[in-house]
Amino acid sequence: MVLSRRAFLATAAAPLVAQAPPITRVEVFPAPYPVSGRFKFLAKPERPSVLVKITCESGEAGWGQSVPVPTWSYETPESVVSTLKGYLVPVLIGRNPFDLAGAHQAMNQAIRPSFSTGMPIAKAGIDLALHDLAGRLRGQSVAERWGRKPLEKITLSWTVNATSLAEAEELVAEGRARGYRHFNVKLAPDPRFDIEMCRLVRKLAPDAFFWGDANGGYELADALWVAPRLADIGMNVLEQPLPANRLTGYLEMKKQGALPIIMDEGVVSSVELVEFIRLGLLDGVAMKPARTAGLWDSRKQVEIVLEAGLMFLGSGLTDPDVALAAALQLYGAYQLKFPAALNGPQFLTGSLLRRPLEVEAGEIRVPTGPGLGVEIDEEKLRRLAT
Repeated sequence: MVLSRRAFLATAAAPLVAQAPPITRVEVFPAPYPVSGRFKFLAKPERPSVLVKITCESGEAGWGQSVPVPTWSYETPESVVSTLKGYLVPVLIGRNPFDLAGAHQAMNQAIRPSFSTGMPIAKAGIDLALHDLAGRLRGQSVAERWGRKPLEKITLSWTVNATSLAEAEELVAEGRARGYRHFNVKLAPDPRFDIEMCRLVRKLAPDAFFWGDANGGYELADALWVAPRLADIGMNVLEQPLPANRLTGYLEMKKQGALPIIMDEGVVSSVELVEFIRLGLLDGVAMKPARTAGLWDSRKQVEIVLEAGLMFLGSGLTDPDVALAAALQLYGAYQLKFPAALNGPQFLTGSLLRRPLEVEAGEIRVPTGPGLGVEIDEEKLRRLAT
């Protein structure tokens, strides 16, 4: 289904903005999290993050979180902090915290796009804090402000990030022991190893939703070779088989039709998403508020995908705390139908929340309460920052 321009503009239309006490202060806190286990994108013993606190004139505050991963994206912890402090914070002071469209317009003028949104991971921290603050000012959750009734829980998918068949078997067993029933596997660049690993995982989890993610790691010939073989094994979807800029390659993958082709790294804003849908390059999107400059545009993208009759999947950037809560708000509000590849709880330890988000039997509750529904332990955070 091709999305009409009128339908796209309807999703992008900004509501009337209510009056609110203006923003008076924005604080930025580097806040790393310890890493447990080996994950291909977390090369250091700590997962970097940057927390953002936005305070308005009444004293009410909202919290956001940017989650840079330099091995996944060009944004680093240092560039996120300098972008926030030097460019994004100054354009927020004095603004109405309810004016999300205006805030994004101001941020996009301060840091211009190239092919797509510039510094989206940095901007996500501001966006999440504004959503949190707006909800707190009105005493509503994000879903309530959107006029939606969220799911109570999100089912999660366990990440198998293996370099040997023995390790893959151990990881599946660990996920099973922790109550997970569904699995996603990291693929590429070796398609022959991937076939053997996926055959083993499917054998160990015959009833799982089985999701392969190559993170853009295949060349086109390898991707075309491996996709039908993965389909024969019983894989359900193949995410980002090619680098994000290989658009004609995605057209070839779609023409082959072996598996539903899901985009992730290739979609940052709703603008290119509409273009890619019109070009017939994908079957769905693995959504990440952290990748899309926050909830403002990721919500548009979910609505575009659903109206086009495509697959809406949920994933993350190994999100901790506030970023994880934001993803849960989005996926809960839009009644996510597939297990979410949110592996922060799998690979990270420690929390800066007063009540940490916890996984039980492979499921995690969507936070309730105003804004994003979580409370930062600010004393603990300031000690960490010091």
